[in-house]
Amino acid sequence: MKKLVFLFLLIQCFGCNEIKKVVSQLPTQAPLTQDQIGAGLRQALQNGIDHQVAKLTATDGFYRNELVKIVLPKELQVVDKGLRKIGLSSLADEGLKAINRTAEDAVKTAGPIFVNAVKGITFNDAKNILLGEQNAATTYLQSKTNQALYAEFSPVISASFKKVGADKIWSNLIQKYNSIPFVTRVNPNLTDYVTQEALKGVFTMIAVEEKGIREKVGLRNTALLKRVFALQDRK
Repeated sequence: MKKLVFLFLLIQCFGCNEIKKVVSQLPTQAPLTQDQIGAGLRQALQNGIDHQVAKLTATDGFYRNELVKIVLPKELQVVDKGLRKIGLSSLADEGLKAINRTAEDAVKTAGPIFVNAVKGITFNDAKNILLGEQNAATTYLQSKTNQALYAEFSPVISASFKKVGADKIWSNLIQKYNSIPFVTRVNPNLTDYVTQEALKGVFTMIAVEEKGIREKVGLRNTALLKRVFALQDRK
């Protein structure tokens, strides 16, 4: 009986050693490099363009989205109130809608500008950005590309003003307002204002997607996204 027990224990130990040996020989994934983390962050930003910025290009994509809706600058809020006081509320509403339509049309046309910005971004410290705030990658993209994007996007906004008729609408609005007795005349640079606000809207929606990917494993739709953001889950 003792011999049988000894033999059983010997087999058990041999089995344990063999299992340990096999496990030790299993391939393991190497730690992610800065370049791989950067590539994962770019994928997350690209998803933001594909899944969220695309929503801005639909009719009312800006106008009905409270996160990004473009409201009137302070100078034009005076115009808005002045027109409503003299019974031109519908014209004032049309003016507000027109600048949002301009942004919707421009983002549709300028999609490649944002895609190229994401492709060209280099993350100097990708791991710290990954382990940062929920919009850290978006904020980094904005800080590195906003000036160049403005230069490319402004002509698109200008063309969209004409395309959707916002230039004529606002010319009429401002003319009517300036004809009201005793008001201070205005002559705002709407192209600059809408360009700035539209860019803010684009980055806001990219940040929505980044936050989603950080919080919801199901939104990590590639193997790289799963690996990269798994690091963030463990912080």
